[in-house]
Amino acid sequence: QVQLVESGGGLVQPGGSLRLSCAASGSFRSIGVMGWYRQAPGNQRELVATITSGGATNSADSVKGRFTISRDNAKKTVYLQMNSLKVEDTAVYFCNALGLSHSMTRINGWGQGTQVTVSS
Repeated sequence: QVQLVESGGGLVQPGGSLRLSCAASGSFRSIGVMGWYRQAPGNQRELVATITSGGATNSADSVKGRFTISRDNAKKTVYLQMNSLKVEDTAVYFCNALGLSHSMTRINGWGQGTQVTVSS
């Protein structure tokens, strides 16, 4: 079982920056890929960026060059640095973690979501 707690959302003007954090806790064998997804009103949840435990990253074309995902394995925390924010980045951002339980079953955990609003 993994619990994910996000923080760092809020209201920002276009062109501004925000940094999201997501800390994993609970009882599990390991955490592998961690990532960020977002969902705007009326839209499906979409991938923003992911990062493996080894640091390999993947991100959506819409955020390349503006958003950076990173993680601290010792703290079991993943970050999303968001720069040059646009109105269309407005959404609820969800943290995701894939891992293994102590009984070697797959874990797919989601955070509760944090609102990011980009508006002047």
